[in-house]
Amino acid sequence: MITWLVFALMLMGAFFVMTAAIGILRMPDLFLRMSASAKAGSMGVGLILLGVAAFFNEFAITTRALAVIFFIILTAPVASHMIARAAYFDGAPLWNSTLFDELKTRYHLSTHELDSLEVAAADQLPAEAEVAQEGDDFQQEG
Repeated sequence: MITWLVFALMLMGAFFVMTAAIGILRMPDLFLRMSASAKAGSMGVGLILLGVAAFFNEFAITTRALAVIFFIILTAPVASHMIARAAYFDGAPLWNSTLFDELKTRYHLSTHELDSLEVAAADQLPAEAEVAQEGDDFQQEG
């Protein structure tokens, strides 16, 4: 019985990890790729670790596996959010079919804070065309 449980957990975990990998390859922009990798990757690794805990059936290994699952579930969304926020404010392009950019009118460029109300146009992020003309800080010259 435990063998089938371990098999099912490992198989489901591998499926979610594979889904995350496919999401990274197939999604059209950075933000969707990060969403796919953070959510599906965390779920896949969590299921695989649950399978490991069920397979070994020892208190020390189960405790460590649960601690790692807790740590991944706690840190992966926060790290993904912080990287996506930095990329957005650095001017990473959105997907061409993105319908609405809610952050554009709610970000104070002078204080680097988000607001629930729209901010003045002079204090907003520049338009995409202006960002493209400025260039990227990380591009190599030449």
